[in-house]
Amino acid sequence: MARPQGMPAMSAGRVALITGAGRRLGAAISQALHDAGYQVVLHYRQSASEAEALCARLNRQRAGSARTVSGDLCNTDALAAVVVQAADFGGRLDVLVNNASAFYATPFGSATVAQWDDLLATNLKAPFFLSQAAAPYLAAAAGTIVNIGDIHAERTLQDFSIYSISKAGLTALTKSLAKELAPEVRVNGIAPGAILWPEHGTDAGETRQILARVPLGRTGTAGDIADAVVFLVDHAPYVTGQMLAVDGGRTLFS
Repeated sequence: MARPQGMPAMSAGRVALITGAGRRLGAAISQALHDAGYQVVLHYRQSASEAEALCARLNRQRAGSARTVSGDLCNTDALAAVVVQAADFGGRLDVLVNNASAFYATPFGSATVAQWDDLLATNLKAPFFLSQAAAPYLAAAAGTIVNIGDIHAERTLQDFSIYSISKAGLTALTKSLAKELAPEVRVNGIAPGAILWPEHGTDAGETRQILARVPLGRTGTAGDIADAVVFLVDHAPYVTGQMLAVDGGRTLFS
């Protein structure tokens, strides 16, 4: 794969770009990759204050090790610039974590075209075109893509049909890119289960019902997902095209 014109020469420090890095899973993944020695580029759209605070904290831990980049992932024309800014940070790009995601109900019968376009743009279209823009840099670094999916890609969530479709597409994208980008770039994904409850809240009865179908009997943590990302990036050199369920065994049940 050809090096993009003007692409900087490779430098020593490994660089990771994490989308949706300011909060929740993205922040945990960013911290874990930073702890593993990466320079991290924290992408955000609306969570500027959280991303900047995380960036400042990481730079206090290791000077010059983090920066932020903003961008609306629904604006396809802006995606290449996000990748270029990330690669310019350390003169290379080793890891792309497609974490940013939109999640909300779209009950069948009342779902709108605008909802379809928004969910598919954020959860599927953006990871595809970010990966395409990043591929030459990742190939030069023998790098890795990790896509953050969802167990509901296979076990669809009632009233969330468009979201489930978008995550099923992300699973297919993971497997497709693993073929397209081999052997230089490995591409894998993680399918979280009950990790962080939705921000709009989940009632106690629904929570109990969900946990009753989790063999480990508890929710996971953002750190569980972050540790899985580090595993796939740094400790699984012969793994590609896989979706790793980090779900406490939830997918053992229908």
